[in-house]
Amino acid sequence: MLKSTIRLTSVVAAQTLPLTTPSAAAIASTTARSFHTSPQSSKQNNKIYSTADVPAVSGVPHLLTDNDLSPKQLSDIIQSACLFKHQAKVLGQPSGAPLAGKTMALMFSKRSTRTRVATETAVAYLGGHAMFLGSQDIQLGVNESLLDTSKVVSSMVDGIMARVGAHSEIETLAKYSTVPIINALSDLYHPTQILADLMTLHELYTPAGSDPHTTAPTSTLKNLRLAWVGDGNNILHSLMLQLPKVGMHITMATPKGYEPNAEILKQAQKNAKVHGTELEVYHDPKDALKNADIIVTDTWISMGQEEEKKQRIASFAGYQLTTDLIEKSGANADWKFLHCLPRKQEEVTDDVFYSPRSHVFQEAENRKWTILACINQLLVKKGF
Repeated sequence: MLKSTIRLTSVVAAQTLPLTTPSAAAIASTTARSFHTSPQSSKQNNKIYSTADVPAVSGVPHLLTDNDLSPKQLSDIIQSACLFKHQAKVLGQPSGAPLAGKTMALMFSKRSTRTRVATETAVAYLGGHAMFLGSQDIQLGVNESLLDTSKVVSSMVDGIMARVGAHSEIETLAKYSTVPIINALSDLYHPTQILADLMTLHELYTPAGSDPHTTAPTSTLKNLRLAWVGDGNNILHSLMLQLPKVGMHITMATPKGYEPNAEILKQAQKNAKVHGTELEVYHDPKDALKNADIIVTDTWISMGQEEEKKQRIASFAGYQLTTDLIEKSGANADWKFLHCLPRKQEEVTDDVFYSPRSHVFQEAENRKWTILACINQLLVKKGF
């Protein structure tokens, strides 16, 4: 078993963690400047939170954070997504419409391209109806509490895909929902994106002559090293938590002041120790890129951070991914590139983004198949 390696510069050292995921409020208390905080009040992040003492709904399966999936469940979802893709695109098989007569609500308080198209087409393939409810369509915590919205919407649909701001919003929706909720993005986690990333890598590293849907991801991905260069954001959080479960190592470089959330980092350190993988934190991109098999970045300016654009562009000087930087930093000869999109020129140059090493559009398509697999597990099979 490999020794867990953790090099910390300005982040907290690893500590023993509880098995349960900390609440959004607890995480917010240590949140870096990259995230919206969630103060304890009846109105948080401009959303209305009810103070009524209403019993929570129990026994409903959800996918809210990356910690909701065990290593086996993670591998099963990836293989299930590969099987759906094979059946639909290679064999031309219909799904059998297991969601016929069912409705899934897409409650999006933030705009989306890939997540919306992926979810609507996934629900349609399964024979169900996807109902898009944008921020201008319903009272998602505006003029009506999240509690009331959750109880009302969940009484009329069979599942909810929620794309929110603060993670506390989706926690509240799930607390009172009578149907499964999938986190389509919050300020702390983006679990469905990382499922697509891992599916893409599984496809790329499956040996010739084998099929991804019949090959275990732990056999194709074990000991690969992923380098993250960019902001310590929700994508990085989800990568840190999931990669150890399939035996992957992760090195990351963020500017000072833009490190990943300290509490989530401690959880990731624990995962790395349990699974015998390496997790390394740097402030110099060259250190993170050394010996990398896969290189990943994301936007430096997330939705809601537009006012910080000038400062962020200055803070991320030297973080633009170029072929020259990657190769001079000592990445492995056959390195590959991923980006969750949308992409901006300052993050990565065209010679990387549109090169044969880039698999961003395959990654984007796989949002559909992994979301489809999650919907099938929660709405058809009733749990992971």
